[in-house]
Amino acid sequence: MDSAKVNTIVVTCSPGLVEYVRGEVEGLGYAIGDCHSTGLEVRGSEVDAMRLNLHLRTANNVLFLLKQFECVSPEELYREVSEVAWEEIISPDEYLSVVGKIDTAFVDNSMFANLKVKDAIVDRIAGKCGRRPDSGKERDGVVVQLYWKDRRCWLYLNTSGVKLSDRTYRKIPHSAPLRESLAAAIILATGYDGKGPLVCPMCGSGTLAIEAALIASRRAPGLLRSNYGFMHTKYFDEGEWRQMRSEALKASKGRGGKAAFRPGRIVATDIDAEAVEAARKNAATAGVGHLIEFAVCDFAETELPKGAGIIVMNPEYGLRLGDIAELEETYKRIGDFFKQKCSGYTGYIFTGNPALGKKVGLRTSRRFEFYNASIECRLLKYELYSGSKKGLDTAKRVWTVPPFYWW
Repeated sequence: MDSAKVNTIVVTCSPGLVEYVRGEVEGLGYAIGDCHSTGLEVRGSEVDAMRLNLHLRTANNVLFLLKQFECVSPEELYREVSEVAWEEIISPDEYLSVVGKIDTAFVDNSMFANLKVKDAIVDRIAGKCGRRPDSGKERDGVVVQLYWKDRRCWLYLNTSGVKLSDRTYRKIPHSAPLRESLAAAIILATGYDGKGPLVCPMCGSGTLAIEAALIASRRAPGLLRSNYGFMHTKYFDEGEWRQMRSEALKASKGRGGKAAFRPGRIVATDIDAEAVEAARKNAATAGVGHLIEFAVCDFAETELPKGAGIIVMNPEYGLRLGDIAELEETYKRIGDFFKQKCSGYTGYIFTGNPALGKKVGLRTSRRFEFYNASIECRLLKYELYSGSKKGLDTAKRVWTVPPFYWW
């Protein structure tokens, strides 16, 4: 297989994050083709797929199109898949997993369709090489992805393998942590660029603060990963990958290392000493521990650096953790904290409970739509002036989850 061959690349993401993925992909110089609620398409090679895996913060997977075809039966699926020259892509010594999403009347069991694809691949390799690769559910080797919609099939190499949101730095997740890709999107939504201070009270395991530090230092999130799906294919160019990583490391050292630029102060606090310790260790693993100031305290006692800055809070919202009555008081205290101590800052609260959000007692200037797993959430923005300011934009937008997550 030619690693320079250009084809369609699909970058997938969670619902609500596609505009952030679009911004990242365009920032890397790629022209966007079709765009979906949970993904977008670009044209590129396997080398481009590696580059996207290295740099994207808000995406889930990078899929490289191998084949698309009409299909009306499991037998036809097997035949079409077996026509791909898998022996040029996958070594019989590798490990293969097949995942699929099926929405067709021609088969009623996605596991059966995945099995047909797997059989077609390993049978072809066995016929050409005399041996077949092992296969199973783990995504730590070659990952092939099938989408079957009505009469049409798309067959991809999942070049990411495990989701890109698994940065591998969160060794101690603590309770109900945000997915890293969602945390990165929240930080990007605030407009944070690393120049001014950023404060994360209620930091939990530190995901928001760590993603902010990665953004501030321009540290490519893919530098934290040592395993990708593309590494297990025959086309993998290790020299090209090392060069990409080297260039990304140089860019990061110029922002968060010992060079002239140093990000503004990043402060992360939590009343739970175990949470702060977990956050501290996770930040060290991510290579940004030196950029974050951690402290154990109630959120209202958090030290705010002087000058204008951003404060981001992710309080519990009563669906998985916490008691609603107690949380109402907590949200009211957050509003008091914003009013009394955060003048000159821009405040953000990420919540999945709109009723609790109203307890803050402040007028929002904007609301960003997100999903935390299946929970519809909002990032509430507050302009924190010393007095009052009328006429702020309070437009609300409604987000509806599509009934079928095609991507």
